[in-house]
Amino acid sequence: MNSLQKIIGWLPQLLAGAKITILLTLCSVTVGLLIGILLAVGKMSKYKGIRGFCSAYTFFFRGTPLLMQLYFIYYGLPEINRALTINNQFLAAFIAYGLNSAAYCCEILRAAIQSIDKGQSEAAKVLGMNYFQTMTLVILPQSIKRLIPPVGNEFIMLLKDASLVSLIALADITKVTRSIQSSTASSMVYIPAMILYLIITAVFTLIFNLLEKKHSIYD
Repeated sequence: MNSLQKIIGWLPQLLAGAKITILLTLCSVTVGLLIGILLAVGKMSKYKGIRGFCSAYTFFFRGTPLLMQLYFIYYGLPEINRALTINNQFLAAFIAYGLNSAAYCCEILRAAIQSIDKGQSEAAKVLGMNYFQTMTLVILPQSIKRLIPPVGNEFIMLLKDASLVSLIALADITKVTRSIQSSTASSMVYIPAMILYLIITAVFTLIFNLLEKKHSIYD
C-alpha cells in the first residue's frame, strides 16, 4: 500500500477527530464569551467585592497553564469529592476550556466596552436608562464590531490548544493521529493531520476576516 492509499484510509478517522476539535472549540468560545460578558461588567462594577472576584478569576485562569486546569478538572476534582467526578472526557474538556476562554474573553470584552465613547453612556442616562439597559442596548451592541478580530484570534488559539485534550484520551485530531501512528508504526499520518489543522484554521480565519470586513467600524 503506497503513502497516498494510506492517507486516504486514515481520513475517516481524522475527520471524526476534526469534528470533536471543532465542536469543542465552538462550544468553549461561545461559553467563554457569555461568562466573559459577566466578568467584564463585574470588573467595571462599583462594588469592590465583585471587582475583586472577577479580577481574581481572570488572574488565575490566565496565569496558570491550560493543561494543568484540564488535569485538575478531570483528575483532581474526584480526589476532593467523588461527587465531582467527570467521567465524560468531552465534558471535562469543555468545562476547562470554557472557563479558560472566559478569562481571555473578559479582557477582550472589557477593552471593547471601554473603547466606546463615554458620551454614549451619558446620553443613555439622559434618556432615563439604567445601567443594565445602557450596557445591553447601547454599549454592548456597539462593542461587537470591535470584538471580532480579537475573538477570532482567541478562537484560533483555542482551536490549536484543543490538541491538549488528547492527554485525557479524548479522540480529537491529535489523539486519533497518535493512535494511528502507534498502530501502524507510520509517522506519515502527521502529514494529513497537520494539513487538516491548516485547512480548519484557514476556513475559520476566512470566516472571521469576512465578518470583520462586513462589520468594520470604519464603514
